Amino acid sequence: MPYPREHRDQTRARIVRSARTLFNRRGFEGVKIDDIMAHAGLTRGGFYNYFETKGQLYAEAVTLSLAETPWARWDGVTVDFSAEDAAKQVIHAYLSQQHLDDVDGSCPMVALPSDVARSEQMVRLAFEKVFNSMAGLFEKTLEREGRPDRKRALAIASICVGAMVVARAMDSADLRDSIRDAAMRTALDLGGWQDGVNADGGRARSAKNGSRKAAQVRKRRNAPSR
Repeated sequence: MPYPREHRDQTRARIVRSARTLFNRRGFEGVKIDDIMAHAGLTRGGFYNYFETKGQLYAEAVTLSLAETPWARWDGVTVDFSAEDAAKQVIHAYLSQQHLDDVDGSCPMVALPSDVARSEQMVRLAFEKVFNSMAGLFEKTLEREGRPDRKRALAIASICVGAMVVARAMDSADLRDSIRDAAMRTALDLGGWQDGVNADGGRARSAKNGSRKAAQVRKRRNAPSR
């Protein structure tokens, strides 16, 4: 008697979560299919009922971070994607101490970049999808504030990911904290989302000011031509 679809979906999700945890701990090459299935409480024989290759599973484990963001696991850290300051919230969450400490549930862009570069196209495309999602949030925020800038959004996302990769590699707790703090200030300044001087040398604008500017831009666009 075949298992119902709901059971299959739950089992598949359990395998993907198990894979994400072990890949984050050991990397792609350091994890065997047997390890993943045992960690999920299953036997190796069932693996191929759900996945054709370890690479396919790896790609799904990377993509999982879009559905289950890392900060969903952390006490006291939340991100409201509908808020005006969602980009600022993401930067704070991504560069937080909780993210630094949570290796098992980490964003795959922090834990797996060197593995991804050596992996098959399916894996690289999944990694790219996650990065584009993050950069896209920053880009949409800049657009809403009346200052669209794709390159700036890409730079902010790169600062966040790169800083966490480097911080994780440091032995000194003080240096790890300094790297995160420096990256957070730089990313927020580059986006114009905190008081101080932004990357253009001007005063950084608040989200409220940015929203007012965006409203003015929309009003001009909708005004009848003369």
